[in-house]
Amino acid sequence: MDNERNSKHFESVYSTKVRAGKRRTYFFDVRRTKGEDYYLTLTESSRRMDGGYDRHKIFLYKEDLNRFVATLEETVNYIKTELMPQYDYDEFTRRQEEYEARMLEEREQNAAEKAANPEESDEAAAPAPIELKAPVEIVRAPLPPTPQPPVVELKIEVPKPPPPIDDDEDMAW
Repeated sequence: MDNERNSKHFESVYSTKVRAGKRRTYFFDVRRTKGEDYYLTLTESSRRMDGGYDRHKIFLYKEDLNRFVATLEETVNYIKTELMPQYDYDEFTRRQEEYEARMLEEREQNAAEKAANPEESDEAAAPAPIELKAPVEIVRAPLPPTPQPPVVELKIEVPKPPPPIDDDEDMAW
């Protein structure tokens, strides 16, 4: 019961996402605290080359929302008007809308084709069974022997140590 209560406190009460290209997605989630308060999490999720994901989160609380939004708008406007006024900021929105419209059209076209030819679409979806003309016999051939690596003899000659030095001779100066 305690886990059920905790899961309800931190569940998303509102969620939306923004796809930003093929490798990045932004998630906006409104969550409830234990004290029946709300906060916003912004999550950037980007796909790694190994197939996994990197995630970065920002938590925004109610007392920071107005300042955060005002500063974000100010910063975005500065980029749009001062740094890159010639850039077409709606380009990616148009491309995304065109992509989504094309995908919807393809889905509708596929559904219409499937409805018009239900027998053909079922046959095309299922792979044809393999028919064998003659009985098949599986023969296991013995593996060739594995060649043994050559034996190498190592001869290591250790030089003889020099003869000991007689301290008396060394001191005879």
